[in-house]
Amino acid sequence: MADPLAGSPPDPDRPDREAAEGQPGGRDFIRSIIADDNRSGKHQGRVQTRFPPEPNGYLHIGHAKSICLNFGIAAENPGGLCNLRFDDTNPIKEEEEFVESIQRDVRWLGFDWGDRLFFASDYFEQLYEWALVLIRKGVAYVCDLSAEQIREYRGTLTEPGRNSPYRDRTVDENLDLLARMRAGEFPDGTRVLRAKIDMASPNLNLRDPVMYRILHATHHRTGDQWCIYPTYDYTHGQSDSIERITHSICTLEFENHRPLYDWYLDQLEIFHPRQIEFARLNLTYTVMSKRRLLQLVNDRHVQGWDDPRMPTLVGLRRRGYTPEAIRGFCDRIGVAKFNSTIDMHVLENALRDDLNRRAPRVMAVLRPLRVVLENYPADLVEELEAVNNPEDPSAGTRRVPMARELYIDADDFREDPPKKFHRLSPGAEVRLRYGYIIKCERVVKDPATGEVVELRCSYDPETRSGSQSTRKVKGTIHWVSAAHAVPAEVRLYDHLFLKPDPDQAEAGQTYLSNLNPDSLQVLTGCQVEPSLAEAAPESRYQFERLGYFCVDPDTTPGRLVFNRTVTLRDTWAKIEKSS
Repeated sequence: MADPLAGSPPDPDRPDREAAEGQPGGRDFIRSIIADDNRSGKHQGRVQTRFPPEPNGYLHIGHAKSICLNFGIAAENPGGLCNLRFDDTNPIKEEEEFVESIQRDVRWLGFDWGDRLFFASDYFEQLYEWALVLIRKGVAYVCDLSAEQIREYRGTLTEPGRNSPYRDRTVDENLDLLARMRAGEFPDGTRVLRAKIDMASPNLNLRDPVMYRILHATHHRTGDQWCIYPTYDYTHGQSDSIERITHSICTLEFENHRPLYDWYLDQLEIFHPRQIEFARLNLTYTVMSKRRLLQLVNDRHVQGWDDPRMPTLVGLRRRGYTPEAIRGFCDRIGVAKFNSTIDMHVLENALRDDLNRRAPRVMAVLRPLRVVLENYPADLVEELEAVNNPEDPSAGTRRVPMARELYIDADDFREDPPKKFHRLSPGAEVRLRYGYIIKCERVVKDPATGEVVELRCSYDPETRSGSQSTRKVKGTIHWVSAAHAVPAEVRLYDHLFLKPDPDQAEAGQTYLSNLNPDSLQVLTGCQVEPSLAEAAPESRYQFERLGYFCVDPDTTPGRLVFNRTVTLRDTWAKIEKSS
C-alpha cells in the first residue's frame, strides 16, 4: 500500500461520510458497486478483497481505514474473504520486523486472514514467466537507458515522451538479455525491462513503464535467489489475479495507475479483478507520509515508531487507543471518492465514546499538595465505597482508603481564587469525592520560597457520601490517602504539531518548524490510589476529572508509568475557537 500523501486543506464540517449520502441504505459507493456485482451474478456472488501492505514500515491510522474497509467488506458478504498479502518487491527497504509488526497490528484491530497469508515474492517465478510472455508478444523490451535518461525520455504532462533507442530490439535479443539479467551478469542500474505501450500517452504511467530492475540485494524471504525484482505496478494486478481477488480496493493516488493495471491483465489474458479507488485518510495535527514518519524517528523528534505521539498503530496502542475506538472512527468517517482532511477531534471523540463505556474510574493526583485533616482521628482509616464505572453497573464498586493525611491536586487550590472557583481556597469548603466535606482553615508555606506546601483543613464527620446529610457544597475534588497512595510517573501527551496542517510553515521553513514543544510533559512524584499498584501494561483507566490514561510498557514492579490517552474534553477545540 502506498503512503498517503499530503491532503487538501482541513474541512472538519465535511467528513468523508457525506459521500455515502444518496446511496441505497446509506451504503458507500464501494459497497454499492459490490452489491451491484452480486445482483448481476458477476463472480458468481463471490467477494474477495485483500490488504496489501509493503513491509517497509509500521502501519498508521491511514492503513487502519483500508484494513477496516477490506476486511469489513469481506465480513459483510456471505462467504467473503480478505487476504493479507505483503507486496515485498523492494528488498532494500523491507525487513522481517515490519512483516511481523503488520501482522500484529491487523490482529490487534480485530481481523483475521485465516490461511490466506501471501507474499508477492511467492509469485516471483510466475511473474517472470509472464514477463517472457509479454516479450514474446512484442510488448516488452530490455532498455539500457539509465534511470535519469528514462525520466528525460519520458516527457512531461504537456509534451510527449520519446522512444528509447532500445525499444525495437528483437524478441530473441530481449529474451536473451532478460535471462542474463536474471543470471546476475549485469550491475545494478544498467538495464531494466519495460512494457512497450505508448510514449505519447497523456497518462505518464503508460509511457513504457519499468517492469523489472536489477538489484543485487538480499531479500527477506528469497535470500539471494533473485537479483532482478518486479516493480509494484507490474506485481500488483497480477498478484490480485493469482489470488482471484474480485475487488482490488486502493487509495486515490492509484487512480491514474488503473489503466496500467488493466493493460497488464488484458495483455496476459488472465483473471481480471476490478480496481476501485477511495480517498485516503488525512488527519489534522499529524503527518502520515512514511518518509516523514521515518524522519521524525531518525532525527529523534520522537522516541521511536511506538512513540504515543505518532499516528502509527503501535503508537496509538501504546497511548491507550482501543481497537474498538479505531474501528468506530473508521466507520464514522465512511468512504469517499474525494480527498479531505478529518479533524483530529473526530478520532479523539470516537476514543472518548469507547473509553467512557469501558474504562474503570480511579483517582490520581498528578501534582500533589498535602492536606492534613486536623480534626480527623490520627489512627482512623476508613474504607469508602467508590463506583468503578457509572456507565456500567456490572463493573461494581471498590474500597478506597481514607486517613488523616491526603493528597489533592495543586490545581484544586487557590490562595486568591478567581470568581466561580468552586474548589479549595482559604475558608472555602469542598466535598472529597466519595468522602466528606472539608474546609481549608489555614495554609502552610515554605519559608524560603513562599510556596504553598500544605493545607490544614477540618472535615465534617456528618457529611460522608451516602449519609443522610443535607449539606451541599458547589465543588467536588479528587484525592488519595497519603499513607496508602502509590507513586507513579505520568506522561502527558498532546498533539505532535501546533497547526492543524503542519505544512503551513513560514517561507524557508518545513513542517518540522510546527512541532509542538509541549507535546510531552513528564510528571514524576504523582500519587495514585492503591488499587492501581498491580496495574498491567495497556490497562486503561479514567483518572476522575483529568482524562483517560493507559499503563505504559515501561512499567516495572515498583514503578508505575501512565500515558495520558486523551483529555475528558477537547481542549484544543476551545483554544482554536477563542483564538
